[in-house]
Amino acid sequence: MKQFIRKFFTHAITIFKEDWKAVAVIIFASSIQAFAVRYFTLHYHFPDLGVAGIAVLTNYMFGISPNWVILTGNILLVLWAWKYLNVRFLALTITAVFSFSTMLSVFEHFPLPLPNDKFMATVITGVLKGTAGGLMLNVGGSGGGTDIAAVALRRRYGLEVGQFSMFINLFIFAFSIGIIGLEAVVYGAVGLYVNAITVDNVTRSFDKRKQAIIITNIPDEVSKFINSLHKGVTRIEGKGGYTGQTRPILITLLNTRQVVLLKQFLKEHDEKAFVSICDASEVLGNGFKSWRSL
Repeated sequence: MKQFIRKFFTHAITIFKEDWKAVAVIIFASSIQAFAVRYFTLHYHFPDLGVAGIAVLTNYMFGISPNWVILTGNILLVLWAWKYLNVRFLALTITAVFSFSTMLSVFEHFPLPLPNDKFMATVITGVLKGTAGGLMLNVGGSGGGTDIAAVALRRRYGLEVGQFSMFINLFIFAFSIGIIGLEAVVYGAVGLYVNAITVDNVTRSFDKRKQAIIITNIPDEVSKFINSLHKGVTRIEGKGGYTGQTRPILITLLNTRQVVLLKQFLKEHDEKAFVSICDASEVLGNGFKSWRSL
């Protein structure tokens, strides 16, 4: 155990130095999540998921500060699952847990005027939590809670993460009905639906690129133009099915603005070019999403 702790802290310090952008994103996202829980979930007595869901229920029932429940619960989960988690995931998760607990305490001292409309409140909650979750997933981190247990059980027993999370969260929701009532649980369910949609959209917005396949009479000039956009291009030698002529095919991955610039360039220099553009939902590698985030 001592050897693991020493090894963990050595690797964690390296991660914080070399991957400080991911750490900054985790802290920022945790702050958004804490803001949503403090000003919306707790204020309107909405339910929550995982360890946070247990924390808000104990707050409603016994007045226990959710900070301590979340912190204690996550520490216990980390101690139980550390054998099955890689150091980067563990370091980012611990950072998220401590940041969340700290900001939850900070926001306690700054009251805000909140809307009276519960539906508006639950939508705002879902958007905030979904944005935070998407940012964490994008850098390969986690907000802790049942994510820790889910990852550990998947690696140990091959259990599907979605099935495990669904089972735990359904149990928490069912238990919540007897404490906060059906109406609050329904509002909470709407917020979680918005949360899930927002997470998907946030993660896709970071990873999404446009794949362009180009057949042109001026492949060298087009390649140079794409390189001037600081993007790589792959050249494949193709052959026309009808003409039998050998023609180069260029393949590249661009963002939306760069696609517009490419089309303008082709319009000016080769109007007979053939271009196929489609969405690439996720791109991994140099210049795009890092393999370390997986």
